[in-house]
Amino acid sequence: MGNTDRIKPAATIAALIKERRTVRVFRNDPVSDELLLELLNVAVWAPNHGLREPWRFILYKGEGRRVFTDAVIGAFTPDEKIKYAETRAEYYMGIPIHLIVILKEDPRQKQWDEDFAAVCCLIQNFQLAAWEQGLGVVWKTNPYLYDPGFRAATGVQPGEKVIGVLHVGYPDKIPPARPRTAAEKLLTVIDCDERR
Repeated sequence: MGNTDRIKPAATIAALIKERRTVRVFRNDPVSDELLLELLNVAVWAPNHGLREPWRFILYKGEGRRVFTDAVIGAFTPDEKIKYAETRAEYYMGIPIHLIVILKEDPRQKQWDEDFAAVCCLIQNFQLAAWEQGLGVVWKTNPYLYDPGFRAATGVQPGEKVIGVLHVGYPDKIPPARPRTAAEKLLTVIDCDERR
């Protein structure tokens, strides 16, 4: 069946982490509200300093995807609109769910850094929980996220940062694994134990 096989649940957390793939091509099958909320309620168990829970979400599904699509295309330059508007619109409207993940920005740098890390952990939790349930996700950080028009059209408020858009759906194509650099090649060990 090749790369369109159904996702098979991993036996362990380690296997799940290694087996997850970024999915960019989705089937048209809808994703239920119940499943999406279940995944988000798993994701919010991400570690976060002081239990600040510095996140919120905006979900586009069904005909709401048109609002998201129009906001993205509205951020394009005139040349980009000519070249890409039609194909991008078709692509975005074919993805079952667009989920904007937002960081509520703290003006204190240390807390901002901690909160940014927490939201990234939340996104990884979401991706892993989705994979376990047979869903694919791609985490996008495209330039349109910084466009004031996109922010206004999607309801991103002052003092908020978009950490990413998650495109979510049942995979049509699952890409093969890409190798990772072994940790031992990136690890510096400092051992000052003088008894050695």
